[in-house]
Amino acid sequence: MTIEDPFEAIPAGAADVLRPVLGALADEIIATIAREVPDYERAMEGLFGHMVRLGVEVALGRFVDDIEGRPRAEGPEQQTYVNLGRGEFHAGRSLDALLAAYRVGARLAWRRFVEAGVAGGLEPRAIYSIGEGIFEYIDVLSADSAEGYALEQRAEAGERRRRRRRLVALLAADPPAPEEEIRAAAADAGWKLPRECAALVAAVGPDDVADAAERLARALGGGVVAAALDGVACAIVPDPGAPGARRRVEAAADGLRAALGPAVPWLAAGRSVRRAQSALRLGHAGVVVADEHLPELLLRGDPELAADLARHRLAPLRGLPAGTAGRLAATLRAWLDRPGQVQAVAAELDVHPQTVRYRVRQLRELFGTALEDPDQRFELALALRAGDGGTAQPEV
Repeated sequence: MTIEDPFEAIPAGAADVLRPVLGALADEIIATIAREVPDYERAMEGLFGHMVRLGVEVALGRFVDDIEGRPRAEGPEQQTYVNLGRGEFHAGRSLDALLAAYRVGARLAWRRFVEAGVAGGLEPRAIYSIGEGIFEYIDVLSADSAEGYALEQRAEAGERRRRRRRLVALLAADPPAPEEEIRAAAADAGWKLPRECAALVAAVGPDDVADAAERLARALGGGVVAAALDGVACAIVPDPGAPGARRRVEAAADGLRAALGPAVPWLAAGRSVRRAQSALRLGHAGVVVADEHLPELLLRGDPELAADLARHRLAPLRGLPAGTAGRLAATLRAWLDRPGQVQAVAAELDVHPQTVRYRVRQLRELFGTALEDPDQRFELALALRAGDGGTAQPEV
């Protein structure tokens, strides 16, 4: 079904009938808006009042121009209503007040145009079409203002993201950024510097890191600041030791591979970030708490050093068949964890205690006094964790 353009049913001469009432109508609309729209009751002075008056006058003039069939400008005139939408956003209001003002203007314009049309001898069909045109026109103005409002929303969101990204980068810097620079960035981002904080990093898809950081911050709440950092989402969590903080972290990171760094003063936030990044590289599922994996992190901190330690300290196993080396490595690790506890080691390995005794004798032959010396025992335990016994996955 084709919907008729209401302006086609209005004779061009109607513009001459309506134009004389525009000045008084603009004044009436301004006064009525100030009276009937509560948000504007005290705001119709100064620049804002000037902008509203301009908007009313432009809208009325543009409407009558449409009746005459003049080309509608999509530049400066349209920008008037876009700017009104922008202004509502910066005033901290929703669009409700502005749209209410548009409805007030439409109602008064329709009333005064009917009076002028009747007095000017316009046909009823033309007068009805003027009414249709007014409310169609208000829809256009509302859309322009909604566009301006949305533009400012997006711009502010982008600026807020930029400021938080800069703050997170400064907090994570190595070497640490100057204290005053961090304080200024925190104030710029509206972030209250906490007594302590911890870094939460999460692995997400490469095209979704910035959005994931925003979602993580929203899920965590409580003054968290987050941004994309080195390919992961990084959130700085204030007061991580507060009641319920750990539970919030686990809930926010649910379904993500994530790691939580240690609680540190905010000036040392970079240390927590780096520890969390290292913990994330361990590859464990769920939220890895770095402080619960310190020995593993120590070994992973210098992979070459860890590999050298495993190669040197576990050299006696290298000449053995792979299966034998794996079984002896597993036994050695269990024995070092529970020295002298044959029954406990047997239960862990699921073998007979006599098998444990036999393997320990083999180990003593291979490693000599290293099994009795505390320092060497410690190095052997580290080497086993660094190199899985110098073999592939140890076998029992």
